[in-house]
Amino acid sequence: MAATIKKQTGAKQVFGDGTPGPGRKPGVPNKVTRELKEMILAALDNAGGEKYLAQQAIENPTAFMTLVGKVLPLTVNANVKATVALVQALPLDDSL
Repeated sequence: MAATIKKQTGAKQVFGDGTPGPGRKPGVPNKVTRELKEMILAALDNAGGEKYLAQQAIENPTAFMTLVGKVLPLTVNANVKATVALVQALPLDDSL
């Protein structure tokens, strides 16, 4: 196994050949994020789960809708083909 090469370039030190390592794979959350999400979901479960969220939707609609906005996908790809018909209702005339 080759020894790690350490060289000085300008003001920074470079280890190895200077190329970045593989790092985390895309989409893998860091440990703190994953643990925090698990704690939040456990607290939600202890508070009553869906029933609790439904209660919050009624009692705190602004906060609930903020939560909904954060968990919905940021982009929606939809191809909608629809026909719209407009109908105007005429007032009923009792004299007919």
